[in-house]
Amino acid sequence: METVKAVITISTDLYSSLSSFGLTKERLVSDSRKLLALKYFQAKLLSTGKAAELADMSRWDFIEYMSSSNVPVIDYDEEEMASEFAAADKVAQALLS
Repeated sequence: METVKAVITISTDLYSSLSSFGLTKERLVSDSRKLLALKYFQAKLLSTGKAAELADMSRWDFIEYMSSSNVPVIDYDEEEMASEFAAADKVAQALLS
C-alpha cells in the first residue's frame, strides 16, 4: 500500500511543555491520528473503517475509543430514524404474517 506522509511542526518550547507531562513524539503522533479520525468521522468525511485506519486502530478498538470520547457510532437525523423504524416495522409485520 502506498502512503503519504503528513507532518505537524511544533515549536521546541511547545514540545518541551508537552514532554514535561510525559508526552513523547510517538504519543503525540498517536493522539493526533486518533483525534483527526474522530473529527473526520463526526464530520461524516470518513466511515468507521477508514477512521479506524487513520487512527491506526482496529475498527472495534476505534468504536471503543469513540464510546470513551462520548461520540455516537450511529448518529441518525430524524428522517434517517423514521426510515429505520419503517424498515423495522416491515420486518416485524413480515415475521408476524
